[in-house]
Amino acid sequence: MGWPFKTRVAQITAADMLGWRTAARSGLRTDNVTRDQALKASAVWACLRLRADLVSIMPVDVYRRVLGVQVEMPKPPVLVNPGGERVDVLEWMYSTQFDLDSSGNTFGIIAERDGNSLPARIDLVPLADVAVQVRKGELSYRIAGEVYPPDQVWHEKQFTTSGCPVGLSPIAYAASSITGYLSAQRFAADWFSGSAVPQAMLRNTAKTINPDEAVTIKDRFKASVANGDVFVTGNDWDYEMIAAKASEAMFLEERKFGLGDICRFLGVPGDMIDADSSSGNITYANVTQRNLQLLIVNIGPAIARRENAFSNLLLQKPRYVKLNTDALLRMDLQTRYESYKVAIHERFMAPSEVRELENRAPFTQQQIDEFTALFPPKSDVPTKIG
Repeated sequence: MGWPFKTRVAQITAADMLGWRTAARSGLRTDNVTRDQALKASAVWACLRLRADLVSIMPVDVYRRVLGVQVEMPKPPVLVNPGGERVDVLEWMYSTQFDLDSSGNTFGIIAERDGNSLPARIDLVPLADVAVQVRKGELSYRIAGEVYPPDQVWHEKQFTTSGCPVGLSPIAYAASSITGYLSAQRFAADWFSGSAVPQAMLRNTAKTINPDEAVTIKDRFKASVANGDVFVTGNDWDYEMIAAKASEAMFLEERKFGLGDICRFLGVPGDMIDADSSSGNITYANVTQRNLQLLIVNIGPAIARRENAFSNLLLQKPRYVKLNTDALLRMDLQTRYESYKVAIHERFMAPSEVRELENRAPFTQQQIDEFTALFPPKSDVPTKIG
């Protein structure tokens, strides 16, 4: 079975993706989970928020090489306020990264172009308003009922497969896991509200109670409990709280298992969202190593794809885009100062560059004189003996 884009317009939703890849091919029925439904799981929200937060705060820098040297260039307006005056790059990057990580795609209408016919403003659109179609080999987009050719639409995608014009949705593929997690949540709520099972059991140990007697006894018991009164029984009644044994239904274990699955599908280490790790506590030598692992293994590929899309579609060659990951790799104070010391000693950085990184003004002449008085320069001439 081929991709359905050849024969019909396909809405880009997690539910549809799941239907194409599981129900249609394997014959297995899995409850559809939309992105809005999935976001009700705290682990899904935490993973998507973390990734979008980190990518959105990375400065977007533009460079070109001049005689083999990388030189920073001014940013075009589309990398300062991509959505116009009302949507700056921070908000735009957060929204698009959230869409990419949750649904594999993000879409926008190219509303303005600059003098080089490159996009100058991109108005993002909700995923639910977008349909993608391929007819006779021609790709087009239907957004809020209006058809747009590809050159009028900003379409970034990730998690791609050969021959498919859209990225795949990780939430669609995680649907069975997320469904189990959400079902466990619903079951827990139903259990404690009394709709899933009886709240308690009142059992006569001396004789069998017929239906009419059971109704009468239950009504008397409920009336006493509701009024806060005392319920008087003989010595042949047992009262057992069933709701207190909710953990026996294994719903807690199901929720714990679902957290790990969600983290793996959405590319976030479990400890980053306070989810338990199956291998125990994960420890790092310092904060930098923890963040470096997150950058390289989890969000590094997404960053590279975004840099490539911006470089190819928003800039004139030979300029290119880099997302500055320094904010994510900011070290603790002691480690940072030790690194600066090595960089200055090995002539890799100048003191003025270090001070700029620490948001400090260059040394004043008074400060230089004070350092000279406290730490006079050492002479390299060996002292004469004898």
